Amino acid sequence: MDEIIVAFGRKDVEIAHLTAGACTFRFNRDIRFSKDKSPYKTNFGASINKNGKKAHDAGYYLHLEPGNSFCGGGVWMPEAKHLAAVRQEIDYNWEDFQKIINNKTFVKTYDSLSFAPEYTLTREPKGYEKDNPAIDYIKLKSFLAIKSLPDEVFFSDNTVKDIVATFSALQPLIIFLNRALEE
Repeated sequence: MDEIIVAFGRKDVEIAHLTAGACTFRFNRDIRFSKDKSPYKTNFGASINKNGKKAHDAGYYLHLEPGNSFCGGGVWMPEAKHLAAVRQEIDYNWEDFQKIINNKTFVKTYDSLSFAPEYTLTREPKGYEKDNPAIDYIKLKSFLAIKSLPDEVFFSDNTVKDIVATFSALQPLIIFLNRALEE
């Protein structure tokens, strides 16, 4: 994680000050007095954003789990006021948002934002019309781009370089989302 943060911190100076400890989630719990000695979770996760893993800023995410690793980022299930701010930013700056999500590198890396059913409303939110050109994105409850990673990626000499390239493709979206969250 430290190598990824250092390498990507050259491109995104807002995360350059972070350490692996400020970004990684624990996977063990205190099992000293428990009969259940199973781990808290079976994956390694790291949230890399300018204010650390517990912040509500848009950021980058790395998930390591045999057979189910991925990386990407965005903003996951923001509070109502932040969700409204992101939706408004997309609505008011639709052309800028389109440039980001239609960028050749973004599309090649992520294809699109995630439209998983758990992240999408079935109807348009209050205050938005069905014929709004951005309505499919305004209906999102989370704004995430995710790329699956085969296990072989982590046994390569290019692991850090590959993850940094994946995060780089996402950086314009993170900047856009954080602009909305800061206003």
